[in-house]
Amino acid sequence: QVQLVESGGGLVQAGGSLRLSCAASGPTLVRSAMGWFRQAPGMEREFVAAITWNSTSTAYANSVKGRFTISRHNTENTVLMEMNNLKPEDTAVYFCAATETDSVRYTYWGRGTQVTVSS
Repeated sequence: QVQLVESGGGLVQAGGSLRLSCAASGPTLVRSAMGWFRQAPGMEREFVAAITWNSTSTAYANSVKGRFTISRHNTENTVLMEMNNLKPEDTAVYFCAATETDSVRYTYWGRGTQVTVSS
């Protein structure tokens, strides 16, 4: 089965930048959208960004528009998210997710990577 592994999280000061990566292993993803979600302590998991399988479209939460950029890299099995001008409220565990072929439902999830933004 498909497994997703996030990397790139860490501690950064407000105004700084981080780049998150997500690599899929196992069966090759076929026409699968990929996205990022995050969950802060005491909060519900929320959508952050998504990109279609062929990179023809992207979507962002209003809270990160203009600051975060999602992209597919090298193959359909890799997704990146550049995070700039980070704010303390961006602190959360960030999860990578992928859909099944031609689906809008996220069925594959990574374990998460911690992003902490200090002020």
